[in-house]
Order: sequence, then C-alpha cells, then structure tokens
Amino acid sequence: MELLAFGKSGWGDELFYATLMTIAVSVTAMFIGFFFALIFTPLKLSKHKFLNLIGNFYTTVIRGVPELLVIYLFFFGGSGAIMYVASIFGYYEYIEINAFITGAVAIGIISGAYSTEVFRGAIQSIDKGQFEAAKVLGVNKFVQFYKIILPQMLRLAIPNLSNVWQITLKDTSLISVTGLVEIMRQSYIAAGSTRDPLFFYSFAAVLYLLLTYVSMKLINKLEARYSRGY
Repeated sequence: MELLAFGKSGWGDELFYATLMTIAVSVTAMFIGFFFALIFTPLKLSKHKFLNLIGNFYTTVIRGVPELLVIYLFFFGGSGAIMYVASIFGYYEYIEINAFITGAVAIGIISGAYSTEVFRGAIQSIDKGQFEAAKVLGVNKFVQFYKIILPQMLRLAIPNLSNVWQITLKDTSLISVTGLVEIMRQSYIAAGSTRDPLFFYSFAAVLYLLLTYVSMKLINKLEARYSRGY
C-alpha cells in the first residue's frame, strides 16, 4: 500500500485529485448534456418536419459515432475552428482550448444525445389526458410544462438518466487523450513511473466502481423522492 501513500512516497494524493477531476468533468458534462437535451427534445417532438429532422440528425449522428472520435474532433478541430473565426476578425495568433472545457463539452454533447432520447420517451409516456386537461383549464404552456409535465417527466426519466450518468462517468476515461489528468490519465502516469500497471489499473477500476456505487445510491434516493404517491 506504499504506492497509495500521500506525499512524495506514493501516488495517493495524485489519484485523489484525479478522482475529483473525474467528478468535476462528469458533473459539468451532465449539465451540458441537459442543456442540449432541453434544446433538442422539443425538436424531436416537433410536428414540423425540418425541426424534427434536426433533432433526429443530432441524436443519430452522436449516438452512431464512437465517443472517442467525438472527443478527437473537438480536441483537434476545436482550436482550428475558433482560430478560423478569429482570423475573420483579424486575429491570427494560436488559440488553444482548455483540456477541461474540451473534454466536458465533448462528453456533454454525447450525454445530451442520450438524455434527449430519455426525455423524449418520458414525455411521450405521459398520459395525453394531462395535456388536454391543462389546455381545457387555460393553463399557459410555461406553467403547463413547469407544474404538470416536468414533475411527471422527471419521475419517468430518472431511472434511464442513471444509465446516462454511468455512460458519462465512464466516458471521462477517454479524455485522457487531451492531457487532462483524471483517473485514467493519472493511473497511466503512475503505472509508467512504477512499472506496476496491473496495480494502478486495478485501483482505477475500484475508483470507478466506487463512484458508480455512491452515485447510484444517490440516484435511487432521488428516484424514490419523485415516485412518492405511486
């Protein structure tokens, strides 16, 4: 266990900070994913063919392309795209995107595609009578969504969102290619320095399992809270 000691004699503190980085990227990516889901879920449910096509294009492409490829596209193409836009305004210096931002946005877009499908399915599972009753009572669309649709949608969506969270959490291991020091990257560095890859990669697996276990406990409590009365 000397390899996991804190301080100069071990890698405990480095792995601890790497775990915090993994949590930070996962939570940030999940919120970014929710933002994209709020945009594309109405498009998926829209009766307008063009809007529906945009929503379907997003979810189909992102879910159909390997996650690592999406990260590569953002990591290598993001700076180029920003530099091209900057050159239009006369700025020609090199612009490098922060690795945390790159990873969080890339994984957030992936998470958003899955969250969009979860929200779409949850809304479609709500009894149509709820929408009709709200319309008859003259409830405006904002109040209808916030007071009637959203609570029921969350109750139906939370079990599937737990799967999205697990995907998001595990996808953080892929952003080690950007140089961001999270669990996988730190395990790789420690394994290379000590020449004991089995130990550090096994410990990385334990950390991911621990994060999954704790988060699932929290999600189960949240699910029970929104399922009161059912």
